[in-house]
Amino acid sequence: MNSIWKRLLSLGEKSPTEQDRGVSAALVTALVDGVEVPPPFAVRRFSALPSLSYSAAEPDTGVPAERDFGSHVDQTNYSVIVAERVVVKWLTPPATMPHPAPEMLAHLAGAGFQDTAPPYAALTRVDGAGERLLALVTGYLPGARDGWEWCADEAEAGRTAFADALGRLAADLHLALSTFPPPSIAATAPAVTTDFGPAERAEGALAEALTLTDGEDGEWLAGRAGALRAELAPLAGPIATPLIRIHGDLHVGQILRWTGGYAVIDFDGNPTVTEAAPYQPAARDVAQLATSLEHVAQVAIKRRGTPPRQALGWAGEARELLLSAYRDRLAERGRPDLLDGSLLRPFEIEQECRELVYAARHLPRWRYAPMGVLRARYPEETP
Repeated sequence: MNSIWKRLLSLGEKSPTEQDRGVSAALVTALVDGVEVPPPFAVRRFSALPSLSYSAAEPDTGVPAERDFGSHVDQTNYSVIVAERVVVKWLTPPATMPHPAPEMLAHLAGAGFQDTAPPYAALTRVDGAGERLLALVTGYLPGARDGWEWCADEAEAGRTAFADALGRLAADLHLALSTFPPPSIAATAPAVTTDFGPAERAEGALAEALTLTDGEDGEWLAGRAGALRAELAPLAGPIATPLIRIHGDLHVGQILRWTGGYAVIDFDGNPTVTEAAPYQPAARDVAQLATSLEHVAQVAIKRRGTPPRQALGWAGEARELLLSAYRDRLAERGRPDLLDGSLLRPFEIEQECRELVYAARHLPRWRYAPMGVLRARYPEETP
């Protein structure tokens, strides 16, 4: 058995960490060389990996160099860059299959969607606990910067031209995802329901936010519970727009800016929402992406010292450019029906509630962002 598989077996239930130098490079080398994958491991390939051969100016040590992203990058999993060409994302802990990422990446590759890190392969392992996803192997995007960084720069500088590109990217993503097999014949059909209860889920998010948000913020939120609940009302009616496979956690933090433009990443689903239906209105993704611009404005205010009026004005302009570009792209492709604009506002309110729940459970310091957005939408004089 090749040494990489022995090393992975020796890890047992654990995922590689920064202490396991060489594992990622060995895995990529084995995949590039077409080494047979022994049980209990399996590899699902999406597209051909790039060659790891060295240029004439580079020394060939026989072992591709690897490095991690560093502690400054906020990530749930552990990612390693191999030979400055490939990224291996180790899921920590390994995720139970079926998992959304492999099938999403496979579909996007087949649909010719280019605005993402090139998907290469998924590594799984089958044992007594069933099949689990160990790692995803994708392309490395040179000069890539996290959306929370580059977009905060844009907010601080008052630049909004980027929003047009983001709107087109989101539309192209949804156009590609709209060609997924419908729920009735999809491979994940047993776990899919078109009756995803949007009103009930939104009400549940509001109830949790009211329960978990304490102090002055909690009092403010409780005072506007009626107004927030009224905003969610459109979700109780019939949903006429098509239900498509969505990203599920689409915000600016999932949009990298790199030397080749913009790329959407992370198709793992929303870790804070349990049993989220894969097929939902495109407006769900669009609402989350749009409201994340308002979160960036709050980041700029708090961390960059940007004047509130300037930051909020920037967010409003960027939001309108994003939505306009998104609609225009759908119209160009003959699919304006994918977006029901009447669902944007209620999904945005639900998203802010989910942000408050996330802050309460996982990241208390984040609460300022969704609270800042809600306070801006509901000024003090209109409780």
